[in-house]
Amino acid sequence: MDEGAQRALARLAARWSEFTDLRTLADIALQRGNERQRLTGVLLARHPGSLRFEALSPFGQPYLLVTVHEGRLTAYDAAKHEALVGPATADTLARVLGLPLAPEDLVAVLAGRPAPPRDLRSAALLPPDALGPSLELVTGDDRRRIWLDLETGAARQVELDGGRLTVRITFRREGEAPAGFDLDAVQTNLSGSVTYRHTVLGGGIPAERFTLTLPKGAKIQDIR
Repeated sequence: MDEGAQRALARLAARWSEFTDLRTLADIALQRGNERQRLTGVLLARHPGSLRFEALSPFGQPYLLVTVHEGRLTAYDAAKHEALVGPATADTLARVLGLPLAPEDLVAVLAGRPAPPRDLRSAALLPPDALGPSLELVTGDDRRRIWLDLETGAARQVELDGGRLTVRITFRREGEAPAGFDLDAVQTNLSGSVTYRHTVLGGGIPAERFTLTLPKGAKIQDIR
C-alpha cells in the first residue's frame, strides 16, 4: 500500500471514529422500474453498528419498524402484524432495506462517513476524475471506491461492487452535518434519495432505543 493510500485511509478512519450518533427525520423516495415509493420516518443511528427506523403513517403512527443492534435484525410490519428476525448481515439488510451493507458499513453510510472495512486486503489511491481523487478498497467479499477530500477525509461518493450488484451512493451535506444521500443500483433498476430534516449529531441515544419488543401474537419469521 502506497503512502497516499495510507494517508487517505487514516483520514477516513479519523472521521468515522469522531461519529457517535445521529437522530433525524428521513424522507425516502425510491423507484424500481415503474414502481415508486415514498415514506417518511424517524431514523436513529449509533456507532458502530446500531440503527432504528420507524416509518410513519400520515397520522404520525409507526407502521414499519426496523432495528439493528448487537448483530441482530428485527423488522416489524404493524399492518400485517408480522416480523422478520435474524442475524444482521449484508444479505439480510439487503432483503429488508435494499442496501447490501453490513451493519457497521450501513451506519457509516447513514452518517455520511464511510469507514475503512475491517477485512481490507488492498488499497490504492486512484488519480482524480470529474469527482476528484478516490480510494479503491478490496475486501474478501467486495470492491469499493470512495471519492473523498484528501485533506479532511470527507467522502463525496462511494461505489460498492459486490460482484452481482453495484450500488453508487452520493452524499449531501450541510456544513459538517449529513443532509442525506442519493443512491443508484443499476442491476436492480433501483434508484432513490434519502433527505434528512431536523438532524441532531452527537445528542446521545441510549442503547435500549435500538431494541424492539414485538407485540404479543406477532407472526415471526426467521430470516437468514
